[in-house]
Amino acid sequence: QMKFLESGGGLAQLGGSLRLSCTASGSIEHIYSMAWYRQAPGNERESVAQITNTGYTEYLEPTKGRFTASKDNNLNTLYLQIDSLKPEYTAVYYCNKDDHWYNIDTGSWGQGTQVTVSS
Repeated sequence: QMKFLESGGGLAQLGGSLRLSCTASGSIEHIYSMAWYRQAPGNERESVAQITNTGYTEYLEPTKGRFTASKDNNLNTLYLQIDSLKPEYTAVYYCNKDDHWYNIDTGSWGQGTQVTVSS
C-alpha cells in the first residue's frame, strides 16, 4: 500500500506563497492521475488539483490561477505551488491518487500539512 508524506505548510501571510511537497513511498510514474486535497475545519476533504501521468493538470475552479501542481517522477514527489494566499486556503493539505480514477484506501492517507493564512 502506497503511503504519502506531505510537507511545506505553515503560517503564511495574506498574499504570500507556499510550496507544498508530497513524497510517495513508491513509484508514482505510472499512476494515471494524482491529486492534491484539502480539508478545512468543519468541512469534508475536497480535491483541489489533479495531475496526470503526462503532466496534464486540472484545478478546482476557485483555485485556478493561484494553484499550480507539478511532479517529479524521479523523486516520487508531487508539488503544489500556492500563490496569492487567501484566508480561505487555510486547511490541511494532502496528496493521494486521484479519487476520480481510483478507490482510495483509507489507510493510505498521510498526516497532511497544515496551511494557515493570516490576514
